[in-house]
Amino acid sequence: MKPYRIQPFQVPAWIKDATEKLRPRERLPVSVWAEQNRVLSGGAINGPWRNDVTPYLVEIMDSFSEPSIEEIIFVKPTQVGGTTAMENMLASVVEQDPAPTMMVYPSDDLAKAVSVGRLQPMIKSCRGTREKFHEYESSVLELVFDGMRIYLNGAGSPADLASKPIKDLFLDEIDKYPGATKKEADAVSLAVERTKTFATNRKIVKTSTPTLRSGPIWKAMEAADAVKHYKVPCPHCGKYIELKFKQIKWPDKATVESINDRAEMATYVCQECGCIITDQDKPAMLRAGRWEFVRKDCKSPRSVAFWLNTLYSPFTRFTDIAKEWLLSQDDPDRLHNFINSWLAEPWEETKLKTDRELIMQRQTELEAYVLPEWTKLLTGGIDVQENCIYWTIRAWGDYMTSQNVAHGQAMTTGEVEQIMNLEFRKPDGTSMLVDQALIDSGDQTDEVYDFCAENSDWVLPCKGVDNSMSHYRLSVVNKAGSKACGMTLVLVDGGKYKDMIASRMQRPNGKGSWMVHKDCDEEYADQVTSEQKVTERAANGRIRTKWVQKSSHAANHYLDCEVYAAAMADILGVRSLFLQNRVDENGNEIQKPKEPPKPTAEESWIGNNEGWI
Repeated sequence: MKPYRIQPFQVPAWIKDATEKLRPRERLPVSVWAEQNRVLSGGAINGPWRNDVTPYLVEIMDSFSEPSIEEIIFVKPTQVGGTTAMENMLASVVEQDPAPTMMVYPSDDLAKAVSVGRLQPMIKSCRGTREKFHEYESSVLELVFDGMRIYLNGAGSPADLASKPIKDLFLDEIDKYPGATKKEADAVSLAVERTKTFATNRKIVKTSTPTLRSGPIWKAMEAADAVKHYKVPCPHCGKYIELKFKQIKWPDKATVESINDRAEMATYVCQECGCIITDQDKPAMLRAGRWEFVRKDCKSPRSVAFWLNTLYSPFTRFTDIAKEWLLSQDDPDRLHNFINSWLAEPWEETKLKTDRELIMQRQTELEAYVLPEWTKLLTGGIDVQENCIYWTIRAWGDYMTSQNVAHGQAMTTGEVEQIMNLEFRKPDGTSMLVDQALIDSGDQTDEVYDFCAENSDWVLPCKGVDNSMSHYRLSVVNKAGSKACGMTLVLVDGGKYKDMIASRMQRPNGKGSWMVHKDCDEEYADQVTSEQKVTERAANGRIRTKWVQKSSHAANHYLDCEVYAAAMADILGVRSLFLQNRVDENGNEIQKPKEPPKPTAEESWIGNNEGWI
């Protein structure tokens, strides 16, 4: 009898296939996944994704695959592929690590447009994501896949941002989101709240072109555990450098007049060796580039910020950058866009910065209480405080040339009355009185109105207003029982006059400048420069500029006095002084005070009903 031989067991093919499908797949880094799966269409570059076209995106994308990193922040210019990199992260989640996901855009309309125009075509063009996509169960703002859903939301819909747990959160162009309101937190905070359930393994990706230093993306970068900049090797000296706008050089206007011709001759000069780098050198430099820490606050950062400007873009020439800069010089809005969208830097108001030293540079050789020989008009500004009164007197000449001839503090309105009725003299002995003054009626209103009624020949009450259509408006005091009832009330837009004062401070002493007398004291200099103009985002998302105190304890009373003196000068026609013939038939100068114009019925109604809009 032959011995029985046990035949080896043959595993059926269907079991092998099932086992292979159940085996956990090795998770690929996002950049590797993108090269194997992503297909671009409808843009500047079509076809399979290639990391060597925008190599600076590789580490940003792969940070999403790094378990130790929770938050990725990308501060970027336009047209460097930042949104596409985010889409690659999203698609890799669908195929490799499905989990509840949300993408937030500035508005619902944009979210719908991106869903239809970018995300769904991307999903259908990649085999791995296409097979998992449940198209017929999906809507425009909710895409359904095997084991996950992608919620697309506009930042203006708070209710949609405050429900359902989310593991992976993508926030695109966050500086364009509306701000917080009294009823709701800002959109970024509301969306991040939804990731708390996945606090140990969540991913939060924030990208945006910066707008302001106080904007969400710049603040996120400043709060990050680490910040990285991309550096590339110079093709001449081999040293790794950061591409900076100031190193782009072109001929000056005296050599080449045409902006186009000057821009076409633009090149990059290496800051290390001084050799010329051209656009043709850039692709190889980018491929050899690397991200380097410029700040690292801990050994293992949980949040990492990446910053890049448009000089690194393979789609933008040095010539294009130079041309845009040259064309922006006479257009503030275009310059604002260049700083944000090309240099990826926050916009800051720099032209109107003032400080004590600037005031000291504006001193003339004339002592206090002595009028310049060019004086044609004399106005005063008075700011009433609880425990004292600040005052200033300013001389005005042609082309709004002006000089502070006296300023100080008084304890009573009686002292102010004596000062404003002093006789001032020019160096040649010609005497003048203060033509007219404004006094702030916002504090101790009844007392101020009474004072104005008793001194109506030289002073009018005023009140500050914001964002007026004009520098000042004329209204009427409409306080029953007040001695000043029916008297002219001047509504002053302080911001506009602060713009004017700060701008004229920058001019050297002479025609059109804003000057002060000799031996000006530092307290006055500090108070007149105690405010700065800042740009901020309002609750409705709009960007606005406003004057604010540099510190919470800074006194600004002399600045307010100068605003009131400038407003009164405007009322008295200071801008047209150079057109006026102010001499009599004998050639002697006439100094006749001008009466301020009376408000129209419409101006009076608006002034007394400012909240009607």
